[in-house]
Amino acid sequence: MIPRAALSLLVGVLAVGGCARRQTQAESAVRAQTLLLGNGAEPEDLDPQVVTAYTDQNILLALFEGLTAIDEKTSQPVPAAASSWESSADGLSWTFHLREGLRWSNGERLTADDFVQSWQRMLSPALASEYANLLYPIRNAESFNQGAVSDPGVLGLFAPDARTVRIELALPTPYLPILVALPPWYPVNPRVLEHFGGMSRRGTQWTQPGNLVGNGPFILDEWVPNSRIVVARNPNYWNADAVTLRQIVFFPTESPATEERDFRAGQLHVTYALPVAKITAYRNDAPGSLRVDPFLQTFFLRFNVTRKPFDDPRVRQALSLAINRDIIARRVLSGGYPAAHSFTPPDCGGYTATARVELDAGRARDLLADAGFPGGRGMRPFEVQVRNDEVQPPVMEAIQAMWAKQLGVHATLATLEQKTWIQNQQTLNYSVSTAAWAGDFLDPVTFLDLFVSGGGNNWTGWGDPAYDRLIADAARAGGPGARFGIFQKAEAYLLEHGPVAPLYFGAHAYLIDPAVSGWTPALLGYHRYAFVRLGE
Repeated sequence: MIPRAALSLLVGVLAVGGCARRQTQAESAVRAQTLLLGNGAEPEDLDPQVVTAYTDQNILLALFEGLTAIDEKTSQPVPAAASSWESSADGLSWTFHLREGLRWSNGERLTADDFVQSWQRMLSPALASEYANLLYPIRNAESFNQGAVSDPGVLGLFAPDARTVRIELALPTPYLPILVALPPWYPVNPRVLEHFGGMSRRGTQWTQPGNLVGNGPFILDEWVPNSRIVVARNPNYWNADAVTLRQIVFFPTESPATEERDFRAGQLHVTYALPVAKITAYRNDAPGSLRVDPFLQTFFLRFNVTRKPFDDPRVRQALSLAINRDIIARRVLSGGYPAAHSFTPPDCGGYTATARVELDAGRARDLLADAGFPGGRGMRPFEVQVRNDEVQPPVMEAIQAMWAKQLGVHATLATLEQKTWIQNQQTLNYSVSTAAWAGDFLDPVTFLDLFVSGGGNNWTGWGDPAYDRLIADAARAGGPGARFGIFQKAEAYLLEHGPVAPLYFGAHAYLIDPAVSGWTPALLGYHRYAFVRLGE
């Protein structure tokens, strides 16, 4: 393990042909088996039941592990803390069998009841987790989370013995083994949380170095805000003998341009992103360092429907219809990100939307006139909040120009750090905001379920009983054909009412050092660090 004080001194000397040259930080780190990763943003928290940002979840994947994990190649569940599982004939009961000898990172035995208590916490109204809905398939989970019932004993969660977890569901959920691989389903150590203020409290000191107890392949060793997060190999992990990395250092660098310079300077093994403008140059000049992986993600605009004039669906539709998504994808994004004419990405677990949003400037002008703003007259300039990265600001500048030209409306741009950008969306402290959603698993419900009334990640102020009924009907549908048909109706309804406007789909363009192996392209973006290798 590299001492903390030495992390900034990973520079060594390598003799070459009688001369000496300085090793880069990345080269020294290979010899020390320390993976250096760009991570895009400073974590808001490291509590798996509280965080919402994908960049935070990247770190959680090192510190915690669910009953299952998601295979990078197939996006399907594979054994993790559970070695096997099975469901009842009616699909309403699932039993997971824990591996023998599971331990928390502090050496305590990890039991089935720890999982049950963790999920009870996740559903607690007091915790108010934004991702609680991912546990709603559990019997009585929604009622408990919304305070209609207060006894956690009504939940369909059981630990008949120390190595058996049984989950009883409200409705058949064939993708449950994928759900339990996601961070909101990770176990937390009840005794540690109680020591630091209780199970239902947010923001306590339990997630700090020296306090955080997890069950993943690594433990939290250091967290220097806005500088680095260091995790070290966990000797109590069930598969510790297979883990070759000694450390991972996550660098919360929000600027892809800075990351790219750090990579060229030998200070990173893998960047979180790559400036769009540099994709073509790397394709031509350094293709061995460039990776552009598919990524199940949608970038879009959120409208705060509680603020005028965005409470009027005609205004929202007009703004959406005036956007030329194909021009943005081709000219602004250099072909690296596909245009999004639907909210769900195409072929999302076999589902493809039938409704599409296309450029229709004439209809956009008519809608705006019907809303009382002919030619944009009478509509005050409004602010669009944008994440301060290399992609979203130029995209919004292009949209800003399209709105001015096609509709005569004027928008100003406010660029924000990720933390503030997310917090403002969560609290409806915005008028219009850029947004992004990465699918939690390969199914349209992970995108369309976002916008049910009162959903923890809705963040638009929009809710519609008709839309809610369609999502509920899809959950009760028998087979994938009927289910997908209902989802297509729900997506058409969503696009028609326009609380969001899709812009482009995700792709993960980044740089990777040839010394890194086992970094398999992952449609869902989840990488199992236990299988990553450095060097030959």
